[in-house]
Amino acid sequence: MTDMKTPTRAKVGPLLRRVAKLEAAMWRNLYLWARRRPLPLAPGDEPFGYLGVVKPILGIFIGLSIVEIPIFDLIVTNVVPWGPARWIVLALGVWGLLWMVGLFASMTINPHVVGDTGLRVRLNSGIDIWIPWTDIEVLRKRYRSLPSSKSVQVEQEGDRRVVSISVGSQTSIDVLLRHPTSFDLPKVGSEPMNELRLYADDPDGLLRSARGTPATGTVSR
Repeated sequence: MTDMKTPTRAKVGPLLRRVAKLEAAMWRNLYLWARRRPLPLAPGDEPFGYLGVVKPILGIFIGLSIVEIPIFDLIVTNVVPWGPARWIVLALGVWGLLWMVGLFASMTINPHVVGDTGLRVRLNSGIDIWIPWTDIEVLRKRYRSLPSSKSVQVEQEGDRRVVSISVGSQTSIDVLLRHPTSFDLPKVGSEPMNELRLYADDPDGLLRSARGTPATGTVSR
């Protein structure tokens, strides 16, 4: 019996910590976005967003959540005889709405950043990796549609491993690395990658900005 409980606890513990971390990040991002605090950037840094491709979808979900709250409140009030049910459903509806707005906020205040020394690749508040220009061989614009909706996907292309950080199942920039590199990404493991693909709303602008740094002479489109 003890042997069965131990693996279960080993799985549940990290999952609960991850959920708590995501929840805290959502509220923090919502607060920062609501306060309209400027993104802290170093001199020469330039942000590039990635929200455009999913902005209409998020807008629809947020709008539906706003409409659903009073509808469900009316249904529960008139159908369910248990008084507290109304407040439970209302609380869940408001929490769901705030969670969607928090996701929007997180994608807004955590853009990719092109700096003098490297490229910062981000997605919400869960992915934040830094790649020095000295580790990048080529940057190139290329739109790709991915078969899965997962935000982080790994593919094996011959003897090369490629990790895609997608938005709306899309990427628009390929980052070819000079040597295999491991990234701190959820559910990817420690296998070194030969290429990283990301999505940016303005890939041309990102490439132009990167091309202006001394370490990106090999950048091509």
